[in-house]
Amino acid sequence: MAERKDKSKDREPVIENRKSRFDYEILETLECGIELQGSEVKSLRNGLASLNEGWAKGELSPLSLTLIGVHIGEYSPAGFARQHEPTRGRRLLARKREIIRITNEVKAKSGTLVPLKIYWKGGRAKVLIGLGVGKSKGDKRQSIKSREDKRDMDRAMSKRRG
Repeated sequence: MAERKDKSKDREPVIENRKSRFDYEILETLECGIELQGSEVKSLRNGLASLNEGWAKGELSPLSLTLIGVHIGEYSPAGFARQHEPTRGRRLLARKREIIRITNEVKAKSGTLVPLKIYWKGGRAKVLIGLGVGKSKGDKRQSIKSREDKRDMDRAMSKRRG
């Protein structure tokens, strides 16, 4: 009989924006599809993307969500004519009521839509965006302190066990 492939071994990479959780307090998340060109799909599968400078914009007049500033590197085997622009705006795919709700919340809470991660689900690229409110310098220091305290407690517990 033919052996089944272990899906966990050959998974496509997940691109995360770890700094966003440090810079913003994430109030809510939303999973969206993303509209990509062929060379962008290949680049994402190779892990050639960066979410560091990215943000999303929601509009109500032509109802849309757009991902802006996300860098998806060029796919070198594709020819020059089939290349994509690395930082072009990409349309996010979500339901009408989700777009309206998240856009109204951004305006009400004066927040920002931040891309948290890009991952694959059922062969399709998904983007997890979060409604973030910027942290002050004191909040950032507090999160660093709580993270260090947690590490110290874990170290103490591991020393006690072993």
